[in-house]
Amino acid sequence: MSTSAQPSHTQRSFVILTHRMDVDVDGAPRAYGPPGTDALDDLRDAHTLGHPHAPIVGYILDDAPPHRPVVQGPHDPAPGYYVSQTAFEDESIENEHDPRRYVDATKINYVVLGDEARRMGARLGDFVAVYSRRTHRSVFGIVGDAGNPSGDEGSLHLLQALGYPFHNGIDDAVEEPEIVIRFYPGSNPGRRFFRTQAALDRAAHALALSLEFSETEKNR
Repeated sequence: MSTSAQPSHTQRSFVILTHRMDVDVDGAPRAYGPPGTDALDDLRDAHTLGHPHAPIVGYILDDAPPHRPVVQGPHDPAPGYYVSQTAFEDESIENEHDPRRYVDATKINYVVLGDEARRMGARLGDFVAVYSRRTHRSVFGIVGDAGNPSGDEGSLHLLQALGYPFHNGIDDAVEEPEIVIRFYPGSNPGRRFFRTQAALDRAAHALALSLEFSETEKNR
């Protein structure tokens, strides 16, 4: 469900109510790893929509057969873990095997770009404001990943910032339609990449974006 209702700010926006919100850990240095590592998610969840025979999208594979996972080295954030990617990338880092190229789900609030939001003009890197009906908290974020047509996924950091006591992507999820996302299409035309939530928040405030949600938006 969505609406084109305009809040009091001037930046064009639209609102979507998610049906649920699964925890996305993609981009985190410890998102996935070999058996026996303290990874944030199961390897099965690295496949498209969690289907075991679908393509792997949660971490990078070597180009050459047998297409083994790319493993972080001694100078990377989490040596021995797989390099996990997100659809939104820091294009200033040319090495696609560098974990720093991707949005860290443990440090940045991000949502996944679903089909409905895409049709309404949202793109990777755009700013969002996210509200929880359960906790009554709202936070800024970005559109940081893709791959789930429903868009019902958000980063671990996002759900924690909204007040959910989640720790990983294995068992945790918001199972009710209680997360409201306001998308700001075209709000990040330079595709600015953020390494800290504080820097993202400052940029959102500089654009005069709003964390306020009307009663109509909260209760739609």
